[in-house]
Amino acid sequence: MEDMPAGNHCTVTVFFLAGLSEQSELQLPLFLFFTGIYLITVSGNLGMIILIGLSSNLHTPMYYFLSSLSFIDFGQSTVVTPKMLVSFLTEKNLITYPECLAQLYFAIIFGTAESYTLAAMAYDRYVAICNPLVYNIAMSSQIYCSLISGVYIFAVFCASVNMGFMFRIQFCKSDVINHYFCDFLPLLKLACSNTYVSEMLILFFGTLNIFVPMLTIITSYISIISSILRISSSEGRSKAFSTCSSHISAVAVFYGSTAFVYLQPSRVSSIDQGKVSSVFYTTVVPMLNPLIYSLRNKDVSVAMKKILERKRFM
Repeated sequence: MEDMPAGNHCTVTVFFLAGLSEQSELQLPLFLFFTGIYLITVSGNLGMIILIGLSSNLHTPMYYFLSSLSFIDFGQSTVVTPKMLVSFLTEKNLITYPECLAQLYFAIIFGTAESYTLAAMAYDRYVAICNPLVYNIAMSSQIYCSLISGVYIFAVFCASVNMGFMFRIQFCKSDVINHYFCDFLPLLKLACSNTYVSEMLILFFGTLNIFVPMLTIITSYISIISSILRISSSEGRSKAFSTCSSHISAVAVFYGSTAFVYLQPSRVSSIDQGKVSSVFYTTVVPMLNPLIYSLRNKDVSVAMKKILERKRFM
């Protein structure tokens, strides 16, 4: 640990990330496992962005939201996973104080953006299924661009407010963060100054960024399901329900794991339980989203076949 005098306090300038597991026999299997997940995540999400960009039939609001979600998932995974992979290969995984805060800052941005993007996608499906006649007006290019922009602006605002208060906290108790990335609660446990304001901010923004999007999603899906139940064809109903169940399962995994980590006081929460929950929303959900939202979609399959055929004849 490197310390610098700062009045009556000492300031930690380097942290050690404890990693996901300290058992030596698990390091290589975990490294290979998470490397595989990261490669699938990167190829799946970047592939989806490229596919949507190249296919004119996918230039609709729903697929622009999917493209934005893929960018968020790629960003979230890239902020967290490479540093986690280092901890499986090295005995001491160092991260400097500025790097730690930068990792936390971008993790908050992408996590918040994902939460509201899922809500925007649910609203898009609500308009498409429940009010198809006004869809082109309700989801015009101006409106969906405003929704996407608003998601990122609000995510940056949340992260900036939280980080503004993090800069005021002194760290001198210990230099080992009991986590695989710089997350709020493990970092606050190392503080030697008052963390009450930061804890309240985490609780406030955590509650806001989970319950507002969840309320939007639940309200949208109540209307969607009631519309689906009015479909006379049983085949049409089952197809619509299968699409909904995929979306709902992804939403449940993301919001469930996020709520478990952030919506409890730091004294009550178990860091080791938090690590496991964090794996879901930082690595597993970004890998699953392209599969859940896109690869089971007929429009995406047709677009992929067209591009592959185009390349074959070139």
